[in-house]
Amino acid sequence: MMWTPAIPEQMSRRHFLQHVAGFSLMAGASQQFLQNILAAAPSLKREHKSLIIFWMGGGPSHMDTWDLKPGQPTGGEFRPMKTKVPGVEICEHMPKIAEQIDSLAIIRSLVSNEADHGRGTYKMHTAYAPNPAIEFPSIGSVVCHLITPKDLALPGFISISRPAEGPGFLGMAYAPFTVQNPGTPPQNINPPRELANEKSFEARMRLQNRYGVFRLVEQNFVNEDRGEAAKAHQEVYAKAFDLTTSKLKNVFDLTRENDGRPIDPKVREAYGNNPFGQGCLLARKLVEVGVPAIEISLGGWDNHNNIFNALHNNSAQGGLVDRLDRGMGTLIRELKERGLLQHTVLLWMGEFGRTPRINQNNGRDHWARCWSVVIGGGPIKGGQVYGATTEDGMDIKDKPCTVGDLFATVYQALGIAPETQLRDPLGRPRKITGERGGKVLEGLL
Repeated sequence: MMWTPAIPEQMSRRHFLQHVAGFSLMAGASQQFLQNILAAAPSLKREHKSLIIFWMGGGPSHMDTWDLKPGQPTGGEFRPMKTKVPGVEICEHMPKIAEQIDSLAIIRSLVSNEADHGRGTYKMHTAYAPNPAIEFPSIGSVVCHLITPKDLALPGFISISRPAEGPGFLGMAYAPFTVQNPGTPPQNINPPRELANEKSFEARMRLQNRYGVFRLVEQNFVNEDRGEAAKAHQEVYAKAFDLTTSKLKNVFDLTRENDGRPIDPKVREAYGNNPFGQGCLLARKLVEVGVPAIEISLGGWDNHNNIFNALHNNSAQGGLVDRLDRGMGTLIRELKERGLLQHTVLLWMGEFGRTPRINQNNGRDHWARCWSVVIGGGPIKGGQVYGATTEDGMDIKDKPCTVGDLFATVYQALGIAPETQLRDPLGRPRKITGERGGKVLEGLL
């Protein structure tokens, strides 16, 4: 697990983890400090929104998930399945998601025009094409920057299973904190045993004194006008201290609820015993304590060969679609049952879709001309389809959607004005919805 910066000259990729390790030796807080942080969690849940990104690395096939073409030569092996909403059909191998379709809106007419993995990943996270002169912030970092509560002891942007795209010109303080193995607590998150006794006045004082020395050194750097990097450095130290001393760090333990009660093994089983499924369970716990930006990764969608067996099979783990269905479907259900979905916005996407044409290797290739993404939760009106492709899936038939439009709709659902602009290092205003901006998709909010 690491804190992943986008500006290497400001701080190394392992810097935050080193800070956490350092604070495990010197961080400490009074009992009152811990109580104050824990008391803040319920209000965070009530007052702040969260964004959960389901990132399908490799380019998921929309033709075999959200926009099936039965009877067409391009249609593939899977059949569409009716859902609880009349007229909305999805892949037959996604029954759990089908049960929650009233909370989701399928956008079938996205056009991104970036069919390269690297460029597509960058654009779908930032709404900008790659530019060698400037690094734009990812949507997770923008959300973290704009709505993270100052008193949240956890990082405001947490990525699960892979390092998400970084903060760009926003700086190190808004980089994602990466949990490589959901269910495994971060290393060095606890003080050494001899300094971890909160009942010992001497141990508490030693920890507080160590923190005081580090805080003094950090403030001296800031006072010397060393720029934004020094301020970000100070903020990261403070966040590391909060994390190592807060009981909210127990959010990473997937055997217990955030209040300490054991999690029913049947709940963990429902999510799926795989990194994506357990990552979805962790995402639910993170939403409960007010983390505003979460990205869960499910890679392996670059299916140029034998695509249908890769998406669905009878192995213990199942195919990609099987794992997606269990994890995402169970997460939406639990968010709904716990009253969390009303302030949680969902975004399912990859770097592009896959070709309507099935190639000679029984696979599909890269396709960015017309493909599908899915949004839901919060104020988004679920149970509907926006836009359409032609019968063979080769072109957009109705209501084209740009990446800027997608971002504008998601930001609006989070209570962030799509017209918001951020200043880059040269002071120039940059739209959070891309160079050309975007409009909120009609009828989805």
